[in-house]
Amino acid sequence: MQKDKGILLESGTNELEIVEFSVAENRFGINVIKVKEILNPVPVTKIPHSHPAVEGIVDIRGEVVPVVDVAHALGFEASANPKQDKFILTEFNQTKIVFHVHTVTQIHRISWESIEKPGKMYQGLETEITGVIKKDDEMLLLLDFEKIVSDISPESSLNKSEIHTLGERERSNKKILVVEDSGLLRGLLQETLEEAGYIHTVLFEDGKDAHDHLRSIAAEGREVAEEYQLVITDVEMPRMDGHHLTKTIKEDKELNILPVIIFSSLITEDLRHKGEKVGADAQISKPEIVELIQVIDQHIL
Repeated sequence: MQKDKGILLESGTNELEIVEFSVAENRFGINVIKVKEILNPVPVTKIPHSHPAVEGIVDIRGEVVPVVDVAHALGFEASANPKQDKFILTEFNQTKIVFHVHTVTQIHRISWESIEKPGKMYQGLETEITGVIKKDDEMLLLLDFEKIVSDISPESSLNKSEIHTLGERERSNKKILVVEDSGLLRGLLQETLEEAGYIHTVLFEDGKDAHDHLRSIAAEGREVAEEYQLVITDVEMPRMDGHHLTKTIKEDKELNILPVIIFSSLITEDLRHKGEKVGADAQISKPEIVELIQVIDQHIL
């Protein structure tokens, strides 16, 4: 998996690899970049008064990691064959978490272009899903793992009260374009930017919509830098991911004046080189909101 991960990261082709797994006969996917290891279940130590979806903690080579029961988090039935279940050890938002699923089947390599935005027909799951892949006459759903974790531990998400550590803030007339596919994080990010004085934000759900919008401004003969002073983008998004969006902006002579900050749960020292390769002006790991504001200040104030 590590070898494939490196090849994918160097390509910059708007592609990703996903690990397919199932929970209660429903097919889901998770980005390979988030996956550290697939494990057979091991004994779990329960934690008193923990969230109902948290099974407890496990020791993985000397490191204590929480275990989240995905079936419980999604409101599905428990596994019929728990001995055949799998643990997916993940790392994102600078945190390791084990997700307990029922099966792990295979790895698919696909383009973000083939991933559709989730609609409202997924029986209450639409807020838990970031993308839909049509495969073998069935739907493979990309779960919003950040939202699952945020629902369990709200303090792990963006916290606009942290902005107060920056002291008194003035309202800014600078305009920021924000690209984030998670509805939860889009709203939190907008509120947090407003708290920091950046009250003029325009939000998009995926890179393609954002890029089409910027190109339409340029096509009309308007100066893009007068419309926006900075772009903030996530990485994982349907249709066009944040790395490809950044690359497309930086290779366009009418758009490349815009500073682009990648704000993602996938920013680690091992993965930072991909953002550098596509020309990102800065890369900040979620949920480091104070660092994000400081970098915005440096670029546009």
